[in-house]
Amino acid sequence: MGKLIRLELFNFKSYKGHHVMQFGNSYFTSIIGPNGSGKSNSMDAISFVLGIKSSHLRSAQLRDLVYRGRVLKTSKINADGTATEQVEESSANGTNGHANGDANGHAGSDEEDTQTASQRIDPQTAWVMAVYEDDAGEEIRWKRSITSSGQSEYRINNRVVGAKQYNEALEEQNILIKARNFLVFQGDVEAIASQSPKDLTRLIEQISGSLEYKADYDRLKVEADKAAEEQNFKLNQRRGINSEIKQYQEQKREADNFQKKVEEHDQAVVTQVLYKLFQFQRVMEESGAEIQRHQEELKEFRRSVEKYETRLSETQRDQAKAAKDVNKVQRSIKQKERDVEDKENDIVPIDEKILISKDKFKIRQESIAKRMKERAEQSQKVEKLQKDLGNVQKAQKRWEQERAQTMQQEGRQLSPADVSEYSNLRSEVTRRTVEDRTQANDLQRQSNTEKDIVNNLKSKLDIAQARVEKLDNEIRDLRERQQETRTLVKTTAKDIEAKNKEINNINSDNRRTELRKEEIEDKVTELNRKINHYNDAQQLSQKEARNRDILASLKRLFPGVRGRLFELCKPKQKKYETAVSIALGRYFESIVVDTEKTGRDCIQYLKEKRLGICSTIPLDTIQHKAPNPNLKGMHRGMRLAVDTMDYDHAFERAFYLACGNTIVCDDLEIAKYLCYTKGVDARAVTIDGTVIHKGGNMTGGRGPDDQAKASSRRWDDAEIENMRTVRENFLAEHHRITSNQEAQRARSRLELLRSEVAGLESRLNFQNDEIKSLDRNIASKRAEREYNANTAADIQPKYDERASGLEGLRRTLKRHEDAIAAVEDEVFAQFCSRLGYSNIRAYESAQGTVQQEMEGERLQFNKQTKALNLQVQFETGQLAEVDDRVRRLQAEVDRDNLGIQELERQREELASEMDVLNAEMEQFGEEMKSLNERLEERQQRVAEARRELQKRSKNVDAANKDIAGLEAEVARNAAARYGLLKRCKIDGTKVPLKEGSNGLDKLPLEEMADADGDEMDIDGEEGSSQVGPVVKDYGIDIDFDELEDELKEASPIQRFDTRTLRCANRDMSEKDAKKTEESLQETITNLSTELERLNPNMRAMERLSTTEERLKSIERDFDAARRYAKRAKDDFDDIKEKRFELFNKAFTHISEQISSVYKDLTRSPSFPLGGQAYLDIEDSDEPYLSGIRYHAMPPLKRFRDMEHLSGGEKSIAALALLFAVHSHQPSPFFVLDEVDAALDNANVAKVAGYVKAHARPGMQFIVISLKMGMFVNSETLVGIMRDQGANSSKVLTLDLRNYLPG
Repeated sequence: MGKLIRLELFNFKSYKGHHVMQFGNSYFTSIIGPNGSGKSNSMDAISFVLGIKSSHLRSAQLRDLVYRGRVLKTSKINADGTATEQVEESSANGTNGHANGDANGHAGSDEEDTQTASQRIDPQTAWVMAVYEDDAGEEIRWKRSITSSGQSEYRINNRVVGAKQYNEALEEQNILIKARNFLVFQGDVEAIASQSPKDLTRLIEQISGSLEYKADYDRLKVEADKAAEEQNFKLNQRRGINSEIKQYQEQKREADNFQKKVEEHDQAVVTQVLYKLFQFQRVMEESGAEIQRHQEELKEFRRSVEKYETRLSETQRDQAKAAKDVNKVQRSIKQKERDVEDKENDIVPIDEKILISKDKFKIRQESIAKRMKERAEQSQKVEKLQKDLGNVQKAQKRWEQERAQTMQQEGRQLSPADVSEYSNLRSEVTRRTVEDRTQANDLQRQSNTEKDIVNNLKSKLDIAQARVEKLDNEIRDLRERQQETRTLVKTTAKDIEAKNKEINNINSDNRRTELRKEEIEDKVTELNRKINHYNDAQQLSQKEARNRDILASLKRLFPGVRGRLFELCKPKQKKYETAVSIALGRYFESIVVDTEKTGRDCIQYLKEKRLGICSTIPLDTIQHKAPNPNLKGMHRGMRLAVDTMDYDHAFERAFYLACGNTIVCDDLEIAKYLCYTKGVDARAVTIDGTVIHKGGNMTGGRGPDDQAKASSRRWDDAEIENMRTVRENFLAEHHRITSNQEAQRARSRLELLRSEVAGLESRLNFQNDEIKSLDRNIASKRAEREYNANTAADIQPKYDERASGLEGLRRTLKRHEDAIAAVEDEVFAQFCSRLGYSNIRAYESAQGTVQQEMEGERLQFNKQTKALNLQVQFETGQLAEVDDRVRRLQAEVDRDNLGIQELERQREELASEMDVLNAEMEQFGEEMKSLNERLEERQQRVAEARRELQKRSKNVDAANKDIAGLEAEVARNAAARYGLLKRCKIDGTKVPLKEGSNGLDKLPLEEMADADGDEMDIDGEEGSSQVGPVVKDYGIDIDFDELEDELKEASPIQRFDTRTLRCANRDMSEKDAKKTEESLQETITNLSTELERLNPNMRAMERLSTTEERLKSIERDFDAARRYAKRAKDDFDDIKEKRFELFNKAFTHISEQISSVYKDLTRSPSFPLGGQAYLDIEDSDEPYLSGIRYHAMPPLKRFRDMEHLSGGEKSIAALALLFAVHSHQPSPFFVLDEVDAALDNANVAKVAGYVKAHARPGMQFIVISLKMGMFVNSETLVGIMRDQGANSSKVLTLDLRNYLPG
């Protein structure tokens, strides 16, 4: 087999101009490139040139495959709205040495590059050419072009051919377009991994070529079946006609005997009809007389009843008026109660605000007191500092005065000669000590500077240490305050807990009271509904209504009650409703509960209340078996009962218990097949209600629904009266609960407690906020203390270092000063001796030290004054801050005081309004009591009047009952007479009539309804004029003269006892009359039986000749149908055999290859044997009509269905199937588009190894991939990149074999 050596594209999709993909002599080529570069377009190009339709190439039509330029991001928008590219010069675009240009090879000009998007001329044609080298080494060029008209043009070796010839040339190289045995598109792997057995069968049919015979197979099968059916039809026709001929011959003999029996039968029927009509006529006449007598009696009874009805109406009007007044007052009381409740609700937030405001007021007053205490302490500090400052200033002034006086007293005066000699000697000393003096001066300056620095550091150190000590004291105070606040929080929390406990107790009592109140209201509402509609028929039976009420009570009392089992599910389709109700069986009305304890409580409640019995299903303890999963899918028309209904997953255990393995079948035949033939051990229910039990016995469908068919009933007066009494008792109890003073006091106490709790909670929140604020303040103080401590720690070593340096300077300075002093002593020796001084320094000290001492003293006084001024300023500022905080707190206190006064005023107004409302409620209560007494009196009067009316109405009811019975008897006989005459008319029975009577043809076939539907009812005086029921005879008068006297005497004359409606015989017993009628009927029956047994065909002779002619025609048609059926069957068998051979050959090959391919793909060093895979065919006779299941078992894993495998395992299994399918009639090359997208690196390496191992002459792989594990194993790389400048995809080819070592 050959190979694909290169692919040439021109203006195809993203490839502008001419491009070449070189595959060379490589058998494993990978096409790589970034997303959006055009890799998949190369796959489309291969598919396109090999004849794949454009609909499979992500395009709606061929024109969409032609290259289309677009406006680049570097374009700009002109004033007219068009886009123009900003690049002024275009570069020549080339790929693989070929310049991009138009169809003639000319390069595009600069003007074309700068054209607008609307003016640019895009290519109108495109083509792709595949260069293929066959086994003989000859090149075959397949080329497919898209013309300017949007049509395909096919060329082979530059010769134009048709599409059919083009496809045949590809098929000669085993490239099958329909089967697509050379392509695997992106996404095909996922599709194959998730395809159904039918889809896999179709795939193998495409590969094997048997799909081409499908249309002929279906057509010939239909023709063969139709021909066989026609042959059988003609054969049955021939057999039927032969039977008809024999029948007609026998029927001719029977026809004569039949006519004689018909005449005897007609006469017997007429006799029986006359006998029955005679009976009906006599009964109607007797009953009419009795009805007239009872109607006369009924007139007197009605006159008596009317008087008591009038009295009852009057008492009922009085009762309704009293009830209306009661309801009106009740509404007023409820309105007042709502108003009081609204006022109470309005007071609660005001009380809470007052409590909160008072707490804030108290806290702020405490804060003011603390601040005032701080202010007093601060004021004392300021006064003390100011006093110290005054003392220092006075001491300095006194010292100045004393020093001036001392100087005047001790001062000495030198002579001019001594001063001159001193100056000369000082000059001599200066000359001789110039170096030491210079250094001494420098050292003195440095010493002074260091001294200032040391003094500054000492001052900072002292200030930092003092600040640390002060912050320690403040932190200690804050912690004490915080501990006090925490103690208050605990106290407040205990108070809140105690009050909440009391609130919960009151709420519990109120809840019980409300529950009882609601229960009473519900019962009263129900009683009112029943009383108001006691004449209406109930839609539900008494049992169902009772069960619903019981269930509602259980749900209200026990939260764990979920409902009855049938209410918790819903059939998925309407047709399953009957089957589901039967499948649930004895559990249908069982009550589902959460726990066994709830079920026991429900049963105990029903026992205590004597409400009946019920069965419960506790979800936590029931034991059940899950339905047998093997039953699923056993038959298309069968499914498990639990699968035919929708229900909450939480109730799954209950439905498993009720249904078990019960199955639902579409019809009885399927149920019989599964239970009797297949031997399924399960109960089967059909959708019409038939059940086949496990033992094999069968029961019929469900009868009529008792609930739906239940007849309505009416409440009698005694029941209604009892309901009214119960309702009044409930209303009285409701009134006691509503007007209970203890409950009102409890509600008031509850509101007070809630208000107190709200205030305490607000106080607790404030205290918690204060604790948090103190925490923040302490943290801030700690941070500040740490900062000052760190500052002191940083300054201390600097101070020590500077002090040590200052001491060193002083020692050096002392050495120089000693040297200067030695020179001075030598020079000034005579001078000092003459003046009486020990040395010159003593002389200078006497004269200059005085000034130095004065300056030193003055400096000390200035330092003290400056320090005290700074401290006074700082403390004065602190005092001002305290004063400002006190003013702000005092303003807030004043504002809170005004707010509390306003809230107390509002509360007093609301309390006053509540007092007014309570007074009005008391007045309404007194009025309500009086009205209830009045209403009770009216109700007693109504009950008495109703009892009297019932007593008087009994005679009327008895008379009406008698009349109704007689009228019913007349109506029954009249209807029977009409029905008998109608049957005679229909049957054509000739009944004898008197002269002048209407004939039976005047009798309507449908009896006309009476004009007045209530004509038979006796209603007041209007019915008094009736003399009896009106019977329509339609003008038909029967002549009974033909009836024998013996039969007239045999007719029973009935006398009615109006109280019991029992008949008494006058002339003979009913037994004899019945015997006579049975005798007449027996005669008719015997004749009818004989006629039915004969049943001759009166046209037998006529039809005999016609049937013989038909037989000849049918013989000819049968012979033609037999020949056509044989020919159709032979044609069908031929095509069936061809299709089976092709399919079976492909299936056998793929089935043999799939195991080894899957082993190769899953084999690894850890699992050298790999996995297992096989194909399972469902129908071996005609496999292409059924599905094929694909099973794959990865290494060391048990068998699973394909949908249960992981994504990577599915992809490996799908690739194994693809490679196995490709091995049957393989194409010379195999193109794969990103088949490794869903695989991890390990599986990618396995697939790459498989492809590399099987890439050889006759098997060329071209793989589009983004996985490095795939393309590093290939022999050649084809790189696809995007040239943004040219707005086109470009191709580069790299042969990796040139870079292999050695």
